[in-house]
Amino acid sequence: MAEVLILFAHPKFESSRVNKALVEKIKKRPGVTFHDLYEHYPDFNIDIIKEKKLLLEHDVIVWHHPLYWYSCPPILKQWIDLVLEYKWAYGPDGNALKGKQVLSVITAGGSRAVYCAEGNNNYSVNEFMRPFEQTARLCGMTYLPPFTVMGTHLLAEEELQNYSEQYDKAISLLQQGITAQKLGRCDYLNDLKQLHNSIIK
Repeated sequence: MAEVLILFAHPKFESSRVNKALVEKIKKRPGVTFHDLYEHYPDFNIDIIKEKKLLLEHDVIVWHHPLYWYSCPPILKQWIDLVLEYKWAYGPDGNALKGKQVLSVITAGGSRAVYCAEGNNNYSVNEFMRPFEQTARLCGMTYLPPFTVMGTHLLAEEELQNYSEQYDKAISLLQQGITAQKLGRCDYLNDLKQLHNSIIK
């Protein structure tokens, strides 16, 4: 079974109803390490050696965060800048992460309809995530489609429960070794038929 590391970054986690539900569903799964970056590094003084060790111990890396100004909260960017070092994660002999899978888990206040060429935000979530995808590729990792929870401000309790179940099933599939080839073509991990409870149309 693949070991999954969830790198969670939310500066206002205590007030996020949606992320609380998602995290509660998966954080105690066997084989899952839930790592809250703001909790561990409130001063942003990231322990690079510790973080590298965590990465080496896991097969699947998850960047779980809200979409802040079309990107991630600052501590996750700090983590990427400091931990994914030249000659370790990329560059000459920088193959420590080669072959690992990585994906983004995104929560956003805007609906899926506003994240497209015709919507208010002009681009899809996948397009905004290109820097993360390229970071993964530069490090020799396989970047999978993101798992997204959109329109968070308007979610009914039943819808939120549905998303939480989807997230749990997605983590289970990753632990079972699902590959990019088996995923086929999908914009979002939520679109997988295996996550048959999907509320996203």
